[in-house]
Amino acid sequence: MRDRDADPDEIHYLNSLCVRAYAFLYANAHEEGDPRAGRASLRERAQELALELRSAFARSWQAQLVSWGLLLVGGLLGAALTSQNPDALYALVPANFGYSPDTVDRLWSSAEAREDFLAREEVSIGQNAWFGSVLFTHNTRVGLLAFAAGILAGIPTVLLQLYNGLVLGALSAVFFRDALPVAYLAWLLPHAVPELTAISLCASAGLMLGGAIAAPGRLGRGLALREAAQSAVVVAASSVPLFLLAALTESFVRESELGLTPRFAIAGTYTVALLAALVSIRSLARRERVETGWLRDLI
Repeated sequence: MRDRDADPDEIHYLNSLCVRAYAFLYANAHEEGDPRAGRASLRERAQELALELRSAFARSWQAQLVSWGLLLVGGLLGAALTSQNPDALYALVPANFGYSPDTVDRLWSSAEAREDFLAREEVSIGQNAWFGSVLFTHNTRVGLLAFAAGILAGIPTVLLQLYNGLVLGALSAVFFRDALPVAYLAWLLPHAVPELTAISLCASAGLMLGGAIAAPGRLGRGLALREAAQSAVVVAASSVPLFLLAALTESFVRESELGLTPRFAIAGTYTVALLAALVSIRSLARRERVETGWLRDLI
């Protein structure tokens, strides 16, 4: 009724009913000393959270698909540009990532340099913890930027996701010069699976905001943005545990003496969990009626 600008007195009356109903259901139970009231309240809150997550992920299904597609296109484009012109590395892999021009030259021209770069060595727990905190802060900042920038019609979000793919594709092209880049995949995949998933979730949330701005439909931008933001915030927030998992994996698994088999086992476990989550989200999207006309209009 608030969305339709209904009579304020009627809205006040309904609000009063909600307050009275809440007091009847919960306050009376606590006053009577019912020990089940607290457990019921926690259980109901957990159920509400589960339903909210279900709705948010179902509504963001197509945006997530677009987000992964942008990352894939960027990766393929970055790999192709680097393979055709090695000078593209200097533009696509910035120095603030820790890869100076001299490092890039050595990695591109020398198989021994690539082998030394991927060499496994033990690192102290304190250094791992510090490195993980830095990674978590940086990656979370990148993800939140992709989410918040979606308010500008989704254009910065699209560019950021493409750029993430370009960097990954360019760096991968360096190590795929070797006949069997098994060591590189073992170095990359364990932390890349949760990290790229988290970034793509943030990008999909940004695309939802962008869709509400660029193609609001009959609702109007204000109402469309408010409805999209409810689900987008939940999707973006769900990426934070994945960023933490990626940071822990990158600092304690990548920077360790673990062999190839354990590394691939960890990456395989993350991948299976990701695929199971995608199947689950798709089934939720089929069961729940979701309006996705904005995405068709935007495309």
